[in-house]
Amino acid sequence: MSLEHAGEQAVQRLAGEGGPGWGTPMFDCEIGGFAPFLSRQRLIALSGAAADGKIWCTVLTGDEGFIAVPDDRTMVIHALPPAGDPLRDAFTEPADVGTVVLSPQTLRRVKVSGTAHREGDRLVLRTEQVVGNCPKYLQLRTVVEDTAPPSGVPHGTLSRELNGEQQAMVRTADTFFIGSRAPGHGADANHRGGQPGFVTVLDARTLSWPDYLGNSFFMTLGNLHLDPRCGLAFLDWETGRTLQLTGTARINWDEQTANRFPGAQRMIEFNIDSVAEIERASSLRWQLHAYSRFNPPVPADASPLHSVASRPLADHQ
Repeated sequence: MSLEHAGEQAVQRLAGEGGPGWGTPMFDCEIGGFAPFLSRQRLIALSGAAADGKIWCTVLTGDEGFIAVPDDRTMVIHALPPAGDPLRDAFTEPADVGTVVLSPQTLRRVKVSGTAHREGDRLVLRTEQVVGNCPKYLQLRTVVEDTAPPSGVPHGTLSRELNGEQQAMVRTADTFFIGSRAPGHGADANHRGGQPGFVTVLDARTLSWPDYLGNSFFMTLGNLHLDPRCGLAFLDWETGRTLQLTGTARINWDEQTANRFPGAQRMIEFNIDSVAEIERASSLRWQLHAYSRFNPPVPADASPLHSVASRPLADHQ
């Protein structure tokens, strides 16, 4: 099945990447052959709207099997956003949801979107779109520890801007997730990756990052073209802490601005409305083995000191 909305078409035209139907994603509403992959994964990012209409993105983790596929149009997540998460009560009634199921250990990801509702301590998703994504910009990681049950109750804090420690977490990040939504087209969740320093903290309420060459589907940017509201989620892979941001994003098409970042096709600028930080949101601890060989370098003044040496992937992509 091929679907393309007006936002995606508009971004394709602005990017100069073909005419109608060019670069359109091909996917099905059925899970099909992705079922075995989904059932083995331990990490899923999902996006949706809170009661006030703000878009948030969150990260859920669990044991193998915590994502179940009882039939071709249903995916069940045996987990809920933790207490303090802005999406904790988002799906008490059926609502749009976007998800990306990530396998850092095999460099694979699958996006599943549709509608979700809460049943007890699980989320039940009725699929509308299912698509596999390329492995670009995925960092190779494996689980080294599972602290389940979590050591202590997750503790959440809310604020209007990033404090110094949170800014440092963003500056050193090599991965984050972004959730977006377009009127009449549902929600979407996606992955963004790069070398540490690819996300710039302009000030306590403003971020920017380069938009690298991708699959030209423009599913995220197409949504943002129609509705700038979106949510970001950063995971501290070593401690299980999450940092969630909600706000609005705009696409900066200025070539001179993009040229500062090697490989940038354009820049995305994000204005923060609210910040949620949750300690021990995940019980999993991950080890970084290598950055993606597709990651472009970052400018010297943007590259933070990092304790793990970067080495390209040779055989995994």
